[in-house]
Amino acid sequence: MDTVKIIDRSAMVSTLNQNLVINPSTTAIIPIDMHRGHLDPSIATMPAAPEDCKRVIGFTKELLNFARSKKIPVIHVILIQRNLTGFGAEGLNLKFWKALHQIAEEENRLTPGRKSTAADHNLEGSPGTQIIPELLVKGDYVINNKKRLDCFYGTDLEILLRILKIETVVLIGINTNTCVLNTAFTACNRDFQVIVISDCVASMYGEDLHILGLENVKRCLGHVLTVEEFKKKIV
Repeated sequence: MDTVKIIDRSAMVSTLNQNLVINPSTTAIIPIDMHRGHLDPSIATMPAAPEDCKRVIGFTKELLNFARSKKIPVIHVILIQRNLTGFGAEGLNLKFWKALHQIAEEENRLTPGRKSTAADHNLEGSPGTQIIPELLVKGDYVINNKKRLDCFYGTDLEILLRILKIETVVLIGINTNTCVLNTAFTACNRDFQVIVISDCVASMYGEDLHILGLENVKRCLGHVLTVEEFKKKIV
């Protein structure tokens, strides 16, 4: 397969970001699946690369502390699976996840070069479901019944956003190309302004899909900013 060159849309993206206006009173930060199941290499069942874990946690701590200082609400959304009697992890109802679980070869794992499992990922009560401790403080909101890739699907995220009168959602977390991207699509479809913070996202699937996710957002769905770029937009 021939290598596909990424089209240069930097001028368009730069202009869009330059014209972006963020009202902190109608903005919320949504950390997605920033739990130990992805970001703690010692126990993660679907781990991001260690260097990505360190980067994402460090930048996210900086972003969230800044947001809280500006009274911007933080809404954590995490996936937790029930372990159903006679069936196993409820996520295995996804045919693709089940097919992956049935493949034993290491090269066919979701996480290239790192051990992972769909069957034991973030089971209810397991340590993997714990939000990374330094990213959670009293006063943050937590939605812990996410079951699929989209943070809106099957949760009360939109209800909470509407109650808080949120118009701009700032998405961070794991994975850039799945849960972050899926949530960006739904947020866009529901007329929220979408921002993804590039410092605070990563993909366990590989750097290529991380880049794909960011390109898709900034060219089709919303804005991609660094932490510093975001902070400069908040007055």
